Parts: sequence; C-alpha cells; structure tokens
Amino acid sequence: MIDSLTSASIALIWLIAIFVPLEWARPMWPKQRRLRRGVATDLAFFAGQHLLFAGLVVWLFASAIELLPELSALEGLRAEFRGQPLALQAVEAIVLGDLAMYWGHRLQHRSAFLWRFHAVHHTAEQLDFLAAHREHPIDGLYTQFFMNLPALILGFSLEGMLGLVAFRGLWATFIHSNARVRLGPLAVLFGSPEFHHIHHLRQRDVGNYANLAPWIDHLFGTHRTRAEPATELGLDRPAPQTYLGLLAYPFRGLSPFRGLSPFQWFRKSRRSGSPGSGQSGHAGPPRRAR
Repeated sequence: MIDSLTSASIALIWLIAIFVPLEWARPMWPKQRRLRRGVATDLAFFAGQHLLFAGLVVWLFASAIELLPELSALEGLRAEFRGQPLALQAVEAIVLGDLAMYWGHRLQHRSAFLWRFHAVHHTAEQLDFLAAHREHPIDGLYTQFFMNLPALILGFSLEGMLGLVAFRGLWATFIHSNARVRLGPLAVLFGSPEFHHIHHLRQRDVGNYANLAPWIDHLFGTHRTRAEPATELGLDRPAPQTYLGLLAYPFRGLSPFRGLSPFQWFRKSRRSGSPGSGQSGHAGPPRRAR
C-alpha cells in the first residue's frame, strides 16, 4: 500500500508539472477557475485508479496472458509478430487497439447498459487534465479490454502491454486538458483537446470517438469540428458530483426500492416479504393513512 501511495503521488506530481504550466499558458477555457468545481472528485477518482484498481488491471493482464490457450490458428501470426522489432510491434498494437476501442467506444454511447457506466466519465462539466481520471472502474476495465485485446491475442508481453497502458493514459490526460494545442497536419493522426472536448458536449452521440487516432473518425464519418471551443459540457440530466455518488450512479433505477432511505427500504422489504426479510410473501393489511 505504501509503494502504491508513493507511485501515485509521484505520478500526480509529474502530471501537475507537465499540464498545469501548459493549461495556464495556453488555456482553451481562459475563464475557467484553476480550482474548478469537481476537482476534488477527480482527485478521488485518480486515487482510486492508482491505489485500488491499477493492481486489478495488472492482475487481469497477467492472468489472461498465462491462461490464454495457444490457438493453433494464431501460432504463425504470433511468431511473425514477435519476430518484428519491438517498436514496430508497439505501433501495430496501438493501431489495432485504437480500431477496437473506436467501436467499443461507439458501443458505449449506443448501448443503454454500457452508457450507465460510461456516463460517469461525461458528468464532468469542466475539463482539465484531472478530468480524464473520472471513470467508473467497470467502464475502465471495459476500456482496457478493448484497447489491449489485439495485443493480447498477438502475444504482446505483459511489460509491453503495461507500457501501452501508460502511454495511452498520458495521451488521454492530454486530450482532456484545458490546453489549446493545435497540431496542424498531425491533427489527423493524433488526438488533441480541440477535438476531444467536442466529444464531451451534452449530446450523447456527438462523434469524435477515437481518442488517440482521429483518422479513424475520418474513416468512418464521425469526425466533428467547431470554430470555437466546445461549450455546454456534461450530461443533459442532473447527476451526482461526489466520488461515492458517481460510483453508485450506474445502478440507479435497478432496485425495486429505489429512492428510499435505508430505513424505508428495510420497512418496505419486510412488508413485501422480499428475500432475506424473514417474512412470508404476505404483506398483511394496508395501514391506515395518517
């Protein structure tokens, strides 16, 4: 735990050192407060990712590499892939991972069930480098699955996959930052805050799904541009703004006792004879209204 806390602290210091000067020197939103609303919540998400869920991701990757059976149909492809220079392997893994994640990301916005979890990321109404870490852990595991599935199938090493995760994480932090950085002709190849902030508009299906590689949005007709920075960010409905509230947010409406306090839930469950209440299914005669 101490090692995780140390590494998380070092990572946060590095991100502050990189992005705070950039955001202050060239802000996309000049009027946005430096200590904006929601920064404490995003710090909590950052801590949760590094102290709780990062170890789970590493364990899942290691388990998948160890348990994934050798598929005879892929043995030749894997041998050719591993025979290439490491830099070329990394480029191929990134491109294939971006293609997979593009469709996975579009599905997050189309599927009502997946949107429950992905919507947590879109609750941020102001963006900076910390807002990139506002991500429900289930949504984060989904994202890691799609981004790294091609590398996993091709037999990329665990160290290489973790390196890709770190690289993608840094780029995700960049495209959420409150920094006006124009990449010129390279904007077709590499994502930037200019395009990704448009993705965070309140419309659920606005476009710009390829975080790292805008050429994929160009290829499939979902690339969007604006003359001015995107405004009206967030969701089109109220949402919690606390860490615990956002962790519970995807599960709203799934309980038959939604909207009740724990005490009210207990009383109603006992009257209705719900499982675990110790009552039969008969609720008894209704009480008189007071």
